[in-house]
Amino acid sequence: MKKILLLALCLPFFLAAQDKYTINGYVKDAANGEALIGATVLITELGTGNITNVYGFYSITLPAGDYTVEFRYLGFVTQKQSISLNENTRLDIELGEEQTALQEVVVTARPEDENVSSTEMSVAELDIKTISKIPVFAGEVDIIKSIQLLPGVSSVGEGASGFNVRGGGVGQNLILLDEAPVYQSSHLFGFFSVFNPDAVKDVKLYKGGIPSRYGGRLSSILDVRMKEGNSKELDVSGGIGTVFSRLTVEGPIKKDKASFIIAGRRSYADIPIRLFTDLLNDGAALFFYDLTAKANYNIDEKNKVFVSGYFGRDVFKFDELQGFNWGNQTASVRWNHLFNDRFFSNFTAFYSNYDYAFEVGNTDEDQFDWNSKVQTINFKPQFSYFLDQRNELTFGGELLYYTFFPANAVGFTSGNRIDLSLEKKNALETSLYISNNQKLTDDLSIEYGLRYSNFNHLGPANQYTFGDTLAGERKPVIDTTRIGNNESVAFYQNLEPRFSVRYKLSKSSSVKFSYNRMNQYIHLISNTVAATPIDVWQPSTNNIRPQQGDQIALGYFKNFKNNEFETSVEAYYKRTRNQVDYIDGADLFINDLLEADVLSGKGRAYGLEFYVKKNAGDLTGWISYTLSRSELLIDGINYLPNSTDRAGRWYPTRFDQTHNLKVVGNYKIKERKNLSATFSYITGTPTTYAIDRISVAGHVIPINNGSRNNFRIPDYHRLDVSYTIDYNWVSKKGKARSSSLVLSVYNLYNRKNAFAINFTQEDDRVNYRQLNNLNLPTGPVNTSAFETSILFFVLPSVTYNFKF
Repeated sequence: MKKILLLALCLPFFLAAQDKYTINGYVKDAANGEALIGATVLITELGTGNITNVYGFYSITLPAGDYTVEFRYLGFVTQKQSISLNENTRLDIELGEEQTALQEVVVTARPEDENVSSTEMSVAELDIKTISKIPVFAGEVDIIKSIQLLPGVSSVGEGASGFNVRGGGVGQNLILLDEAPVYQSSHLFGFFSVFNPDAVKDVKLYKGGIPSRYGGRLSSILDVRMKEGNSKELDVSGGIGTVFSRLTVEGPIKKDKASFIIAGRRSYADIPIRLFTDLLNDGAALFFYDLTAKANYNIDEKNKVFVSGYFGRDVFKFDELQGFNWGNQTASVRWNHLFNDRFFSNFTAFYSNYDYAFEVGNTDEDQFDWNSKVQTINFKPQFSYFLDQRNELTFGGELLYYTFFPANAVGFTSGNRIDLSLEKKNALETSLYISNNQKLTDDLSIEYGLRYSNFNHLGPANQYTFGDTLAGERKPVIDTTRIGNNESVAFYQNLEPRFSVRYKLSKSSSVKFSYNRMNQYIHLISNTVAATPIDVWQPSTNNIRPQQGDQIALGYFKNFKNNEFETSVEAYYKRTRNQVDYIDGADLFINDLLEADVLSGKGRAYGLEFYVKKNAGDLTGWISYTLSRSELLIDGINYLPNSTDRAGRWYPTRFDQTHNLKVVGNYKIKERKNLSATFSYITGTPTTYAIDRISVAGHVIPINNGSRNNFRIPDYHRLDVSYTIDYNWVSKKGKARSSSLVLSVYNLYNRKNAFAINFTQEDDRVNYRQLNNLNLPTGPVNTSAFETSILFFVLPSVTYNFKF
């Protein structure tokens, strides 16, 4: 009886499957063969459809019948295909750009109402056309600077590496370049990003509602996708700027079958300096370079392979023997495979290395050399199964093997060699995930998933046990256990549920809610004013537990005038555990007992994000405003002066910014002339000042009494402008060519924004021992405060871009 009942329940599904067929294929740019991410594939008769994935692939399963299929992509000519669906059908489409190309800023190339219709929330996507319109430092197109103009994204100031998302630290962002992690996202101490815009196709930032396929960081995912290279014809493009120049070459290896792209940049601030001063004659240097490369090959209709890599380095030398250098290297191999018309897969293997070093000393006999690095090897299978037009199932896994080199340090004193190196550390992180994007009704859609992750810190290593002490003090070692090769130092495992829901109130408005739990097993160790390129990465141990965070977000999305205007407001609340901070006077550099100086506690971040964007017309752009708080509660920090147990009180993080206002505008003066401007206003970030002082022997000793981040530096604001002239023409061979001249001014009204406040006492004070043999005070010691500004002048620049 049970078997008959089961057959009766399943029979409708089998019968339905017999009458349904699948349309699938790829949507590409007709001009260069690039896959179009997020193109809309719409079944006109049903009013439903799908969008292409990050490889341009789509799949739609429908009952047998006659249909009209529309292929849409913003800025491209819509194509319609009539089909009689009586068997599985492969339909690859190439879309051509509109002859009157859009000049306005476009934040996303997805459907025009995607902010309303998509289940995703707390997501920002930038295409390269958007980024190229934004005036930034030295007139150069920059991805990281551009995303900092969006709600919920910020930086602690000029000269700070990386970015902060919804109250999280720089080390809590997972930055992916063609799925390989990039540990340092900045060149030149944060003034430029490591991503060459000429090689980038798509940039997507997840601030919340993070899908289950992503993990490993607490705050955000920045997914950067490289171009595949022109598969139609050879293209050469580049730019000559004030600070650096760049060159990109792309073209077919075999037309419509295989292609490549190679893009390189090199700064040359050190070259003109040598012409006008002798400051760099003794071997000093200041420059960066990077090389990005990618190739792909279509084996057949079901198989495609990609190979990509990135190699970049910064060099900052004071002279021949002293200076800093750091750099990223990544290499990825990916294989797309279609198991059948509805079953898409991608297999990725990558290698990532981030190394950083400095050296100081006057001679070879008195020298100190230090370097550190973190290496990652990964294998990641990903699968998408298009169940039907209302369900898309994704699942897969990930295996990462980390090797940390915390310090390779050698010193020379009077020719004697001293090795201060620390033992390398190994760890294995694995995960499995599954999720389903389900359209319950035309108005109600949900995406739900689950990620399982575990982390194993592996030997050989020392496992330390610390004794109890007063909160905020260095913990004493009471036992040391030697862990053997590949044995476990510490093991952690966690479940990470993810959930998003969207309900359409009308064709132009919707409400959305999301929840995600994230776990982070590696930690960026830094107690400086801002993250630096030489901060050290540390795996979780038996004493430093993984960071964990839960975030909820609620948003309202509304478009006006046929999607010409987009508006949204999102509220979020994030609760975190095992947040890392440090005791006063912590020794983080070449310290085998680093765990003794680390404190942990809980955190919270909450805020409101407002966003208004104008998509069409001569004047386009957006306004974003974020009202937020980001705080920590850790015993031993920010306690009451008379507290016996030193129980902590809530205190703001270093990157807490109450108000964050960004205005971006682009005005088309004429057909080929554009004026752009950005304005930023940000509340000053917290910093720690002494609350009292004493004088001993004429020297001032500041007293803090446990306070942390108890004051703020002055508020930050800045205006940048740029003027772009575009030139377009057709060569004698009929090929379209283009160039542009960009004139820009950074920090137009010469605002001297403070990066930090420092204190000093006067050097010309009277030595009271000479005046008073009785060693009695002769009067107060004068002290003063002064602001440190990284950029304290107006910076004009000129950039010439070309493509032929």
